[in-house]
Amino acid sequence: MHKVIIIGSGPAGHTAAIYAARANLAPLMFEGVVRGGIPGGQLMITTEVENYPGFPDGVKGPEVMELFKKQSARFGTEIVAADVDRVDFSKRPFRMWAEDKEHAAQTVIIATGAQARWIGLDSEKALQNRGVSACATCDGYFFRNQHVSVVGGGDTAMEEANYLAGLCASVTVIHRRDSLRASQIMQKRALDNPKIKFLWNKVVTKVHDVEKGTVTGLEVKDTKTGETSLHETQGLFVAIGHTPNTDLFKGQLTLDENGYIVTKPGTTQTSVEGVFAAGDVQDHVYRQAVTAAGTGCMAAIEAERWLAAKGAH
Repeated sequence: MHKVIIIGSGPAGHTAAIYAARANLAPLMFEGVVRGGIPGGQLMITTEVENYPGFPDGVKGPEVMELFKKQSARFGTEIVAADVDRVDFSKRPFRMWAEDKEHAAQTVIIATGAQARWIGLDSEKALQNRGVSACATCDGYFFRNQHVSVVGGGDTAMEEANYLAGLCASVTVIHRRDSLRASQIMQKRALDNPKIKFLWNKVVTKVHDVEKGTVTGLEVKDTKTGETSLHETQGLFVAIGHTPNTDLFKGQLTLDENGYIVTKPGTTQTSVEGVFAAGDVQDHVYRQAVTAAGTGCMAAIEAERWLAAKGAH
């Protein structure tokens, strides 16, 4: 029986582990997250991190996560490199299974994160962190005064485009239809911005130039005529949404229409008392390492207080 089990090992999971361990809760962490997830979270595929406080010269994403992990372990977190395959939150103690072994916990902190959706091109994958990004807030700074492109037509794409317009020489939004899905206010903001232009009825079919190791342009195909053309650009931001890693919790917790875990406003409390959620698995708005870490801290404090109230501390 564990006082707290943490599922996930990104900034939210490790921050929760640090606080829980220092509160003498002896946390057990499953770092495998979910099938296909990345131990360490999305920072493991981020080359340069320049906006995390405390690193004035920037730091590589995997290096930050290695430091998080060392700190968790230093305070006594038991870290298991395994995937949780199944959970049962229907009664306490909560139960979960990892590699056919059953584990029980009085409280659970879910920090399984989310994954950016990509177009699915080999060239796109080859140039990730070399001019291809899924986060303007994270990487826009590297493209100051350059010409960049955003793929997408929803609110996220318009937010990214407007943000980049404040940094870049120009922003081209590439959308597969001739109208946007974004809310009217977000559409108007982007359409009225003189630095943002639109390529309608277009899809990206190739990112140039893999051989040069940097983005020089995009091959785009017209969805109506089938014609292809070259669009010159120095950066590609893919803004077609994120998928939260919540398949494991369907039928166990309340999820929103996009699959994110619903938490009580201002807290990390889920629909099941004693189960908490932190980081991108419950945050589709900010999606930053620093906000994920903040909610990880909140979850650990809430779990500790919940245990104390139950006399189980």
